[in-house]
Amino acid sequence: MIPDEHFPKAQSSDNGFIGLMKNRSFLQLWVGQVFSQLADKIFLTLQVALLTKFAPLQLEWGTWSWKMAQSEQLLSLLIASTIPAILIGSAAGIFVDRHNKKSVLFHCNLWRGVMLIFLPLLTSNMFAVMIGVVLFESILTQFFAPAEQSAIPLVVRREHLVSANSLFATTMIGSIVVGHAIGAPLFDLITQVSPSSGRELLVAALYIVAALLMGFTPMKEIRETKDHAIHPWSDFKAGLAYLKQSRLISNAMVQLMLIYAVFAALTVLSIELTQLIGLRAEQFGFLVAPAGAGMIMGAALMNVLGDRIHRKPLPLAGFLIVAAVLGLFTQVHSLSAAMPLSALFGMGAILIVVPMQTLIQQETPASMRGKVFGFQNNVINIAVSLPLVMAEVLTKEFGLQAVMFGTACIVAVAGVWTWRVSRRFLQDAI
Repeated sequence: MIPDEHFPKAQSSDNGFIGLMKNRSFLQLWVGQVFSQLADKIFLTLQVALLTKFAPLQLEWGTWSWKMAQSEQLLSLLIASTIPAILIGSAAGIFVDRHNKKSVLFHCNLWRGVMLIFLPLLTSNMFAVMIGVVLFESILTQFFAPAEQSAIPLVVRREHLVSANSLFATTMIGSIVVGHAIGAPLFDLITQVSPSSGRELLVAALYIVAALLMGFTPMKEIRETKDHAIHPWSDFKAGLAYLKQSRLISNAMVQLMLIYAVFAALTVLSIELTQLIGLRAEQFGFLVAPAGAGMIMGAALMNVLGDRIHRKPLPLAGFLIVAAVLGLFTQVHSLSAAMPLSALFGMGAILIVVPMQTLIQQETPASMRGKVFGFQNNVINIAVSLPLVMAEVLTKEFGLQAVMFGTACIVAVAGVWTWRVSRRFLQDAI
């Protein structure tokens, strides 16, 4: 944590969101995050849209030949974007610890934008290059994520971390809904102006704007300079040892992993839920979007209550709310009843995400933040990827209501268990 004397004095007299809105460094970092997160989500829509541009990839070896269908092309792009998230998240965190955070944020966004500028040059037989672009974009994202989380304590005071993480968590998850919702309409609009390259340039522009905002963010970073050598394996072991030693941090990370996994599962299950309430499958956003609104309301409530919620079992309450919502979803048959439940789900999720993310930032030494956030990025990516597959398989095998009820029970038990084993040290910290 940067000492408070490095921050503007005016900030100390303001509380919560008011203080953050007067903090130019935080505003630039946050707005940069908004542009970067939107670009990430719209880029997925762009990948789907570009599939029609490429001819099916055909492989031949002697008498053997195999033609990749469009669905298999999409799957290969999803795999290309997922592999780096699972394999190099920890290594990226080690790199971030050794380098200037602002520089990492700037270059990750800049080069993601530059790559997309050249996408219109790809021809119909260059699908393999498209896979390479998606793979490299995902690799850069693994460096961006721990650098972004490590940068928040560098631009805000300790007492503003809860509010800062509320905004970052809300925009991160909210971008999933907004990005997927506005991607197609934006592409339809931009292709009327520039049919050949408008979509690619739009996403590239979002990344480049994010790079400029973060690259010019005033950020004072104090780093150890006595040892410039990079020791990946020893750094990796040091990160693991620290997480084993710090039950506070590892427990918080487990809780974050659980809630992100549940959110990913709900995104998949909401497609099935639409059939129960009379909507089309592509209208699943009507069920997911209120969760973002609920997160905003929950973050605002936490900010207003301030010290009055100190030492309260917020994560336990959050898990129980999420479990109750999942259970009630199985009895819902109308959109008017489903939307308030979705908003309540968002409020429950924010009661877990914000205290746990703030706790990790507060209690992790500056020299370990990259490693810790690299591990966090790793486990969250795995936690998000598995439910995307398992929810679909289990729903087909056991039915939607059974899966929703089973998930509700798991969430409730996990919430009670994590609080019981950690409440002695966790309650004092939050």
